[in-house]
Amino acid sequence: MNVCESHIVLGVDSSLEAAINEWHAGVNAGDPQRSAGAVGDPVVVLGPKGAGPITPAQFAEWVERSGIKLTPRSWHPVSERLMVVEEDATWPESTKPTRVATVFRASGAKITAALRLPDLKAALELAHICREMAATE
Repeated sequence: MNVCESHIVLGVDSSLEAAINEWHAGVNAGDPQRSAGAVGDPVVVLGPKGAGPITPAQFAEWVERSGIKLTPRSWHPVSERLMVVEEDATWPESTKPTRVATVFRASGAKITAALRLPDLKAALELAHICREMAATE
């Protein structure tokens, strides 16, 4: 069974997977317009330089400025709207990839949160907390 089939078996909404794929396509192409179109307004981000809501234009600026590429390695469904994706991250100055993990939240076809953490364990812990918080709203 391939990764895409496993999402269907686990009941993950295909729009979540499509939104994550579009987010990666825009980021990895370094395409500011496509990147801005892949996220909600605002999109909540978390990374080594901080956390908070930013606009699609600010997200697009970060994509251009950082030059980051994130290659998905494993997908971990958490809920209908949450998925953790383990990725290999590279930057223009990288000599080798760094393994990271991102908690994605989507609404419709847009990513509304991209929370990058240093490893899969931390990302899964955060995603499960987010899922429990959403369940008690």
